[in-house]
Amino acid sequence: MVNQPTSRDWSGVFSLGLIWGGTFMVVAMALEGYGPITVATARTTLGAVTLLGLVAVTKRRMPGFSAALWWSIVIIGILSSALPFLLLSWGQQFVPSAFAGLSMAAIPLMVLPLAHFFSDEPLNARRLVGVCLGFSGALVLIGPGLAQIGQGTEPLAQLACVSAALCYACASIFTRRCPPIDPVVLAALTLLVGAIILLPIMLMTEGLPAWEGTRPSLAIIALGLVPTALATLLRVSIIRSAGSVFLTLVNYQVPIWSMVFGAWILSEALPLWFFVALAMILTGLAISQWFSLRKMLFGY
Repeated sequence: MVNQPTSRDWSGVFSLGLIWGGTFMVVAMALEGYGPITVATARTTLGAVTLLGLVAVTKRRMPGFSAALWWSIVIIGILSSALPFLLLSWGQQFVPSAFAGLSMAAIPLMVLPLAHFFSDEPLNARRLVGVCLGFSGALVLIGPGLAQIGQGTEPLAQLACVSAALCYACASIFTRRCPPIDPVVLAALTLLVGAIILLPIMLMTEGLPAWEGTRPSLAIIALGLVPTALATLLRVSIIRSAGSVFLTLVNYQVPIWSMVFGAWILSEALPLWFFVALAMILTGLAISQWFSLRKMLFGY
């Protein structure tokens, strides 16, 4: 049983929202000097090396042979690192970082219908209303792009970002159904799976990366160390201290921070429909999680 959130938990969940919300800005900076496959590969590889080093230092137990567990690790690795990292890196060549961050806000809403069919969490009327409202917001977000399918790369890039969110949602379901394993070990191994998949693709298509200037090079290093490795440890710490429901507060922050950083640091234009979509998605998320949020924030 978890305790009431402490001031440390609140600062942790705020920091995690800030880190993950700023990830899309950092990806955009890395893409200034590197190809999308290199950016995705560096993120998985540096993250895997960092977490595997931590696993060794802390003497965490690596899993033994179990077909069910290792298949889960491979599937989660594909859906939580290799595929979404690649989709986001490619997509962010053609869409603002704020758009990518807004797309991620739909992840919890995608999880709900998936959980209804693939786990023991039924989609009741309240959750259904929240999901419908949230997905309406997602349609507002990508609607202008859908109307231009076949007329350029940007609409496909928008779909790539939304598809990355769907990958994360599917990965969440597989993670829930995964046999017992230390969460840090699981994160390290799934990133390793992503690195093993992406490394040969990078070498065959974009070659071995070199130093391409201070900003993109530091950005690509930061991607592997901060939002991938450090954020994983922070996430585990918050869940153990305050619970997974408390962690859902991060979902409300990520799209907001992505828009703030996109406009402030990268001088991205934020169309009106971005704000409309944000309001609809966050409202749908709040409706779907209302009782959990009320109990966590107000104690009843």
